Amino acid sequence: MPTSLTEELLVSELAEHIIGSEIIKLAAEVNARIAKGEHIYNLTIGDFNPKIFPIPAELKNQIIAAYEKGETNYPAGDGMLSLRDAVGAWITNHQALQYAHNEILIAGGARPLIYAVYQTLVNANETVVFPVPSWNNNHYTYLTHANPCAVETTPQNKFMPTADELRPHLADAALLALCSPLNPTGTTFKKHDLEQICDAVLEENERRLATGAKPLYVMYDQIYSALTYGDVVHYDPVSLRPAMRPYTVFVDGISKSLSATGVRVGWAFGPKKIIDKMKNILSHIGAWAPKAEQVATGVYLKEKESYTAFLTETKQKIEDRLHGFHKGFQQLRAEGFAVDSIDPEAAIYLTIQLALHGKTTQSGTVLATTQDVTQYVLAEAGIAVVPFSAFGASDTSSWYRLSVGTCTMEDIQDITNALRTALQKLV
Repeated sequence: MPTSLTEELLVSELAEHIIGSEIIKLAAEVNARIAKGEHIYNLTIGDFNPKIFPIPAELKNQIIAAYEKGETNYPAGDGMLSLRDAVGAWITNHQALQYAHNEILIAGGARPLIYAVYQTLVNANETVVFPVPSWNNNHYTYLTHANPCAVETTPQNKFMPTADELRPHLADAALLALCSPLNPTGTTFKKHDLEQICDAVLEENERRLATGAKPLYVMYDQIYSALTYGDVVHYDPVSLRPAMRPYTVFVDGISKSLSATGVRVGWAFGPKKIIDKMKNILSHIGAWAPKAEQVATGVYLKEKESYTAFLTETKQKIEDRLHGFHKGFQQLRAEGFAVDSIDPEAAIYLTIQLALHGKTTQSGTVLATTQDVTQYVLAEAGIAVVPFSAFGASDTSSWYRLSVGTCTMEDIQDITNALRTALQKLV
């Protein structure tokens, strides 16, 4: 029985059953323990420590200058024209694609844009196809009252989906949600694999065109596209298959490439009609990026030399950390421990494996579940990482996301040693 009036209050079914971000919840729990004095390496959240990864000094100065000029009233509903023009030039420079300013929409980071894509392209009870692990597609599908079709991927393909895996599910789908570089894995589409997926979408839409049915759309989240390493190349659907242009909406922004997660400037680009409808939806939410930040970003994106120099330095710092952790996990694996990692390609994430299910602790406790493994590594090694189950993968998956945006190079060896000590206690 309810014990208070508060417990008796009824809310909508959507609100009653919504699940908050598993990653944010885990990060908050870890930060609470840190605040109590525990020494924990928090490798959970996809964020940057500003003391290690500050935003570009020129961008910061432009933001300050914009506030000093009084750029504090409402921005345009689709974003400041100066920024949309700068984004259009950025797209041409980086992807050799031409998108006009009225095919570009600015918002407060990628999240509201992704939400608007779902609301614009998916009706209630239609199906959204997305690979798992992937970030938040299950939750956006829920918010749209749509039906999720989660396609489990494999470590053999670095957890990137293939056309053969996706094709059987496309006939009933309204939206195919793709991300590359992929959060949580830090891996990318190879050219041939993405071409085959595009061909499958085009084939499906050719079939629908004959019947007058609503097309299958693709949301292509490329927020990490600037953060690729070595000889890894970022590919996108429209560059590979120009016929994909009417069906593709891109999501991008500065949050990852410029270490500017809190600055909240993101953009989407795609067919004008879709962008117009997304603008209308967001106009009722007020999910604009702050005007001063928009003005500043529009100026900074035109400073190609500064942008390139910043990105080069930042990428090297991230890559050093990713490869440092990868080397550490491969050393532990060579020592006979049940761990592994996938060679990093992009983003700020390393895919790691903690195949510890069934192991027994010194106290006699069996690590029966992924939650048991996660808590053991946290308690015994002081290492907090996010299981792929938080990204829609199977609850029994032994794979995890390790985020490097908050750690120093000196942390890597300490973390590796702490994990080794914890692993040595298991039988």
